[in-house]
Amino acid sequence: MGSVRFVNVTKEFGEKTKVLAVKDSNLEICDGEFTVLVGPSGCGKSTSLRMVAGLERPTSGSIYIGDRDVTSLHPRARNIAMVFQDYALYPHMTVEENLSFGLRNLGHKRREWQPRVFEAAKILGIEPLLRRRPRELSGGQRQRVALGRAIVREPDVFLLDEPLSNLDAKLRVQMRVELAELQRRLGTTMVYVTHDQEEAMTLGHRIVVMLDGEIQQADTPDVIYNTPSNTFVARFIGSPPMNLFFGQVHDDREGLRFRHEAGDLELTLPAGWRGPLRSRTGRDIYLGIRPENIGGESPRQGEIVVPVTAGAVEMLGPQKLVYFHAGDELAVASFPPDHPVKAGERVDTVWRADKLQFFDGETEQRLDLAPEPMPQG
Repeated sequence: MGSVRFVNVTKEFGEKTKVLAVKDSNLEICDGEFTVLVGPSGCGKSTSLRMVAGLERPTSGSIYIGDRDVTSLHPRARNIAMVFQDYALYPHMTVEENLSFGLRNLGHKRREWQPRVFEAAKILGIEPLLRRRPRELSGGQRQRVALGRAIVREPDVFLLDEPLSNLDAKLRVQMRVELAELQRRLGTTMVYVTHDQEEAMTLGHRIVVMLDGEIQQADTPDVIYNTPSNTFVARFIGSPPMNLFFGQVHDDREGLRFRHEAGDLELTLPAGWRGPLRSRTGRDIYLGIRPENIGGESPRQGEIVVPVTAGAVEMLGPQKLVYFHAGDELAVASFPPDHPVKAGERVDTVWRADKLQFFDGETEQRLDLAPEPMPQG
């Protein structure tokens, strides 16, 4: 069984001055799941991975692989394989020797390790490279060798610590696809660490978003993207990220309105939001909306027209990103590529009211609100 479980795991560094790297982490990674730990530098993702590997020991709490409590076990006893950012290949060895080194070091005979090496090389498409040395390989080929060295171990869990970060942008995209296909083919549990949210969204069956040593949200990419648990997750996941506007909701003779704190952005909200937002009127609140839900098409029922001044326009082929300011905040809308808009122009943006999200102004936690359906007829 390749499941991984954290039970109240805390990790502190330092003796006199304590640095809290991971705080009371509870997490369950299912057998055969590709889970990605993502967050900014210093959030605790690599420390969490190293604790699974046995390279760091928790200050408190327990870690399980399958049904075994491995908290105090030596790394060699955990049946895991780790791939690092630095491929750590032996330069004087051939690819075949690098692939087989771990098995040979454990005392396996040639007749035992050779079939596993050839199978791994076949899976990764590096069979013609077995006689070469690392200096004769490209970055992508060296990465495949590092993955192959992990595969021949036949571990319960693969641990990958930013393994693609040394590759150029085009090769990273290619390797993401190959890595996802490899995981599906092997069906082995993979725990992957990255600071790149696009990488996380592409690879993960489930994503664990971390900040300051704490898990902010752990769920599927769709759930995290569409229903972020707080403003940090909303800002961190998505490219471009969710637009967030700080202000208050008012309900008076002019109708239900959201007014940005700077006073230069105001939305008249449909009546369906009156009930859900009744208890929040006059209180600080964040209004969130994804850029793809602000466009420049003709408004339809349930959509809000908001005039803004285009600060910059970025043409990306299938979409045109239009940036605008609300106070000091920079927001972005996604227009059709043929929509005529230029920087500095006043333009009407069309917001989907059913895609609005709200977060508490103090705690910054998501408010589970949805508009009430409008009567038909």
